[in-house]
Amino acid sequence: MEAILKSIKKKKMPINPAVVISNKPDAKGLKIAEKLGVKTEIVISKGFKGDRWDYDKKIITVLKRYGVTPTNGFVCLAGFMRIISPQFIRKYKNRIMNIHPALLPAFSGLEVQKQAVDYGVKYSGCTVHLADDRVDTGPIIIQAVVKVNDNDTAETLAKRILKQEHRIYPEAVRLFAKGKIKISGRKIKIS
Repeated sequence: MEAILKSIKKKKMPINPAVVISNKPDAKGLKIAEKLGVKTEIVISKGFKGDRWDYDKKIITVLKRYGVTPTNGFVCLAGFMRIISPQFIRKYKNRIMNIHPALLPAFSGLEVQKQAVDYGVKYSGCTVHLADDRVDTGPIIIQAVVKVNDNDTAETLAKRILKQEHRIYPEAVRLFAKGKIKISGRKIKIS
């Protein structure tokens, strides 16, 4: 999130970050967003009574209050570790971007660097994709490859992948904002 917000300011992208939403009141990103002049909101999920869609409706209410509608704006998931409901995905179809610290479709879910090291892959990386109604399966926008060294641990690999995440997520946002992303089924073409 910080890399995206700083890149928007530095590169003067045609984007107005409306709000940063967290489900955790002590999230580091809230302070970073405020420091960068972006409004913040907290929608607590811990102890929430209801299903995912009930919770997501609260998120959508906040988004709409800041002018982020399904036709005007888009949502970037950055450190938001909740599975989004299919209803939310349908409402904001092709307008929710996510980053994953692996080369999808390999190693979806959690602890992906450990999975990569344990599996013995020679390359891993990160993927920016559009969210769909399953976990980490949406159309791929951009990927970055990171070599896996023989002595890597999940932690050392994660650090190198994070550097690439900070590079490609802002680039994917820029491409989206400039209308350069064309979706054709599962494939994304960048013009």
